[in-house]
Amino acid sequence: MISSKYTIREQNESLILNHIIKHKEISRADLSIVSSLNKASVSSITKKLMDDHLIIEKRIGEASSRGRKPILLTFSPTAGVAIGLDLGYNYLDAMIAYLDGTEIKRIQRVDTYVSKDNVLAMIEEVVQKLCIDLPKTPHGIVGMTIAIQGQVLNDQIISTTYYDLMAFDLITKLNNTYDFPVSIENEANLSALGEYTFSSEFENMISISLHSGIGAGFVKNGKLEVGNQGYAGQVGHMILFPDGRECPCGNHGCFDQYCSTRVIYQEIGQLKNIEKVNSDVVMQLYQKKDPEVLKMIQKYAEYLAISVNNIIMIQAPEMVIFNSPITKKIPAIVEFIKDYLKNRYAKEVKIMNSPIQWNPVIYGAIAFSIQQFLNIEQLKLMNGDAVMV
Repeated sequence: MISSKYTIREQNESLILNHIIKHKEISRADLSIVSSLNKASVSSITKKLMDDHLIIEKRIGEASSRGRKPILLTFSPTAGVAIGLDLGYNYLDAMIAYLDGTEIKRIQRVDTYVSKDNVLAMIEEVVQKLCIDLPKTPHGIVGMTIAIQGQVLNDQIISTTYYDLMAFDLITKLNNTYDFPVSIENEANLSALGEYTFSSEFENMISISLHSGIGAGFVKNGKLEVGNQGYAGQVGHMILFPDGRECPCGNHGCFDQYCSTRVIYQEIGQLKNIEKVNSDVVMQLYQKKDPEVLKMIQKYAEYLAISVNNIIMIQAPEMVIFNSPITKKIPAIVEFIKDYLKNRYAKEVKIMNSPIQWNPVIYGAIAFSIQQFLNIEQLKLMNGDAVMV
């Protein structure tokens, strides 16, 4: 079934495995019904899946009025592990997890500035720490996916705004270093994939990443949409104010220059004469009902609502999810955005903060590697215990 150590290639085997994952536990007879494959094929495929340690016989089910009790099959998430890294321009988050997203170990670094000169050493150090005392699994590390704040196409970094990682061939160097598959993808895309895989029942959704830059990941009919040359989702460079503030992209008045957390922290720091501002500082000022900060938060919410309205009108999603430390710390921002959205079409869209408690980008990176390994693109794991804590 597995033509290499890392990829399940047979379509029917992927189909059967996906049904087992979706149903959590299911008999061979029921698999034959839902997959439209004959019982002999199902029996052969499930034997291979068991031989490859991807499924197990969990328990005996209830018998129908006639016939023997069925043996129920379930996915074995401890068959392997996956690594996810989120490389921000000034932070690094990393996690290693089982194939259902259950965390084994995580690493977080703040005020860590990533560049072409230190990125390889930084990744190597983090991977080594993640792998200390790693539980033994049949397939070991099935892959690592790295999130980048910039345009990515086919694992190549095309452009970035706030760091210089496109200056050399990172993916080739990583693949020469590790004996498991390595992928690179845009962080907003991975955030959307994390939400799709682990927290959302919807098939059409948008995840807006509001960090040092602003990006959006689009999931349509269960699949990531990256657009021509990987440019889809660069919403931070929509023009909010013609002839406004200069942006490194070459435009003036970009969304990034008014609502990114980098700008929000800078403006509030200047206003309140605070040297270092982060989401905790803004939350504290907001909770103290500082009148100037309250007014600024309302202004940011209004700008965000304008952009969200435009995105909804173009993409027509069922859901818009915010992934940002500032909306997590001040959930009222999302409520303000809803209030500002007067468009009747937008009113039909569910708008909310990410229900994933720690970095949806990391969970998207984990999901991306798992998808590649299992060869299941529209993968729903929905492991609440794994991501909601």
